[in-house]
Amino acid sequence: MKRDGILFLISAPSGGGKSTLLKMLSEEPDFVYSVSCTTRAPRPGELDGRDYHFLSVAEFERRIAAGEFIEHAQVHGNFYGTLRQTILDSMNSGRDVLMDVDIQGAARIRANADEQMRAALADIFLMPPSMDELRRRLLKRATESAEQLDVRLRNAKSEMAEWRNYRYTMLSGTPMQDFENFRAIMQAERLRSSRLMLKF
Repeated sequence: MKRDGILFLISAPSGGGKSTLLKMLSEEPDFVYSVSCTTRAPRPGELDGRDYHFLSVAEFERRIAAGEFIEHAQVHGNFYGTLRQTILDSMNSGRDVLMDVDIQGAARIRANADEQMRAALADIFLMPPSMDELRRRLLKRATESAEQLDVRLRNAKSEMAEWRNYRYTMLSGTPMQDFENFRAIMQAERLRSSRLMLKF
């Protein structure tokens, strides 16, 4: 039984629980994590090539002009983007890919002209349980100034309004609940008849 790789896409507002979920998922060897490019500065503990490919604005713009990104967007004053060829190479070899993108990037991938990319997509929105809980998580993270925190909370409201555009929506609970729900979605997508190539 064979199939092409699935493009698992996850979005969430800042503080929505996505980073914790991705860290837990990174311990699973059954998919490839797509490392995005960004022009923002690394946070403490982040490594180039593992967490992001950290690029200058000039290099990012050069790659845009060369058509290397499957999606790119400007978020919170910084550029983010996903390299097209690395995604296609993994999927064509039967490997599932996990992408972490914002709502703008997700919309661009849904509208992608590449039929293979659209057919492979399984997009999931991780919804915070409440705005109060989202604020608490951001404050606990302590990586933003008060002004940056306000911007992220304002952006979160508009991001959360997009949940209906995703195939799946998970209401964030404990880290283990989020992990188990995400793995259940992955398993269900891997068993969809339309994805399988069977020979008897």
